[in-house]
Amino acid sequence: MESKVLGLGNALVDILARIPNNDILARLSLPRGSMQLVDDKRSAEIQNLIRDMNPVRVSGGSTCNTIHGLANLGISTGLAGKIGSDDLGEFFKADMLKSGIEPHLFSSDSRTGCCISLISPDSERTMATCLGAAVELTAADITGALFTGFTHFYVEGYLVQNPELIETALKMAHERGLTTCLDLASYNVVEDNLDFLKRIIRQYVDVVFANEEEATAFTGREDIEALNEIGELADTVIIKLGCRGSIVKRFDKVVRVGVIKANSIDTTGAGDLYASGFLYGMINGLSPEKCAEIGAVVSGNVIEMIGTKMDAQRWNKIRHTIRAICDKP
Repeated sequence: MESKVLGLGNALVDILARIPNNDILARLSLPRGSMQLVDDKRSAEIQNLIRDMNPVRVSGGSTCNTIHGLANLGISTGLAGKIGSDDLGEFFKADMLKSGIEPHLFSSDSRTGCCISLISPDSERTMATCLGAAVELTAADITGALFTGFTHFYVEGYLVQNPELIETALKMAHERGLTTCLDLASYNVVEDNLDFLKRIIRQYVDVVFANEEEATAFTGREDIEALNEIGELADTVIIKLGCRGSIVKRFDKVVRVGVIKANSIDTTGAGDLYASGFLYGMINGLSPEKCAEIGAVVSGNVIEMIGTKMDAQRWNKIRHTIRAICDKP
């Protein structure tokens, strides 16, 4: 059976803006580097404040970014989420189809959600997310038929705001034999839902992605100690260390891999695209080291541009580099 990855996440349209300094974050009471949920009114206020900063609009959401990356690497994919019956919803769906991603999109009368990403001069991003229709996705929307034909299931930790939804989806996928993957999403998400996350990972999750802040929030430890502790709950654990690369534990094997040389402009989606590369390697039966190297290649390229969508020329370059990784002894 051909490998096919289903992603479940918040279907959002990303609005990206480079800010001249961090003063705007203080004015908006947005902790630097965090993801904060905001309502329609607050989202409109922020958009109004950045209107002269040439914001860019792209389809997004954490899972969407990863699924887009996998599709560009030649993996068959699908995406499940909920959108509004509005222009942003049409924009989102059209982008899925254009990228060859099989859409499993539920419709709502609410507005399509959006994520405003404020990019600091040092490329750190701070996100203000108005979930809109995305938050209306419920456990009742998830049926066994959704997983038919898929071999892997990838879900973002941001969905933990609806614990019944994320647990139902992971349980169904696990029971149907899919390889289940969870990204921990944000350190504040981990801190607020620690016991729940530990339980569902132990019961239903095969692969865990975390950055170093999320791993520390999850374990109270750092680096290898954090990796080993999370590794007691899942078969494969990846901790992304930013400019220091990543560490991976697959059963009893631990590897450490660096980054590629890159001119970082915007780290938005770096972790999401790392997951694309790593999962591509897993699906093709590569070693944890090669999976991490491919993750580094994809994430190292996306940080050289604004946003998460790379053009065909860059993807061709990425695929060429990946072939060389796959072919080396």
